[in-house]
Amino acid sequence: MNKELEAILAAYEEMKTQGLSCVLATLVHVEGSSYRQAGARMLVSENGMMTGSISGGCLEGDALKKAMLALFQGQNKLVTYDTNDEDDAVLGAQLGCNGVVQVLFEPLRYKQPDNPVDLLRNAISKDQPCVIVTAFNLEKNKYQPGTILCIDSELNRTGNVENTDLLSALQTDAAQALSTASSSFSEYHLSGETQHAFIQVYTPPPALILIGAGNDAQVLAKMADMLGWKVTVADGRPSYASPLRFAETCSVLVARPETLLSQLHIDHRTAVVLMTHNYQYDLSVLKLLLFHPEIPYIGILGPQKRYRRMLEEMAAAGLAVSAAQKAQVYAPMGLDLGGENAAEIGLSVLAEIQAVLNGTAGGHLKARNGPIHDRSNAGFKVRQVDKAWET
Repeated sequence: MNKELEAILAAYEEMKTQGLSCVLATLVHVEGSSYRQAGARMLVSENGMMTGSISGGCLEGDALKKAMLALFQGQNKLVTYDTNDEDDAVLGAQLGCNGVVQVLFEPLRYKQPDNPVDLLRNAISKDQPCVIVTAFNLEKNKYQPGTILCIDSELNRTGNVENTDLLSALQTDAAQALSTASSSFSEYHLSGETQHAFIQVYTPPPALILIGAGNDAQVLAKMADMLGWKVTVADGRPSYASPLRFAETCSVLVARPETLLSQLHIDHRTAVVLMTHNYQYDLSVLKLLLFHPEIPYIGILGPQKRYRRMLEEMAAAGLAVSAAQKAQVYAPMGLDLGGENAAEIGLSVLAEIQAVLNGTAGGHLKARNGPIHDRSNAGFKVRQVDKAWET
């Protein structure tokens, strides 16, 4: 999603430069099945250019019309798309997704402080999780506040809500969402009025550290960059660890094993891949990585016997590797996709990292019992707030 948001921000700046009006469409709630989940966004310009998406393509045509209507009326609009009916006469397309989605359309005002896109920019600029609050009302004739707040993990707030009681409730729910790393939906009752909100947890993209800057690392770095991951490449050989060999978005370091980790930021969203093809270099780095229990994934290129040799040499040197440390290591790395060339192997490695970071097994979706996406937080949490919503 980070890559998509970056594209939306870039398109917004281009439209602003050209003086074109635009609308931000946000999928704020999903009931049942949907191709995209709540939080998907699309920017629509007055000349019909669309950046991002709110579905697999089935809603975009009608969403373009709704965006133009919101732009003409100059006010936020909430639109419901019911994809349960394959003969949907409103959309004129057989969607058959078996879900009901709510899409909020917000005409953007370039001079408005903390407008929705400014709040999105604030969110992705932070190297920490944060919450984006989008307020709406399922009673479509009521006021639709839109994207109103960005709250970071230290509970610093950008944006504002005039009603102090509602603001307090939103901040409480944002703190809860950050603590559980889970987005949620709330329904606030305010002296007879109702206000809904999508409390979206935005998580910075994973960090991938490639130890080794060979040709296979070039392929893996390029694929990870396409996913929007933060890529760092490190090697002890200056001729390999050259910025000219990698995308501009990649950080490239020349370092010896003993100084490498001091130059890196490592946390629970960091995956490290050892692929220098130099046994002693990889072993030296592995010894240091095992002292970082927060790393969820340490991949080692090569056969299993290479990893067993590393364990044996560490044991002989008096470095006992615990079961917990072994659980961090994936050797040989990658899912069993039958890949042979660098791109196919890279796909299997990135798929395995994605599964580990998301806590899934990486199996076939057809073998999954129940929905593909977690629906446990899809319902609205009802809360009573004292004062009425003020616009």
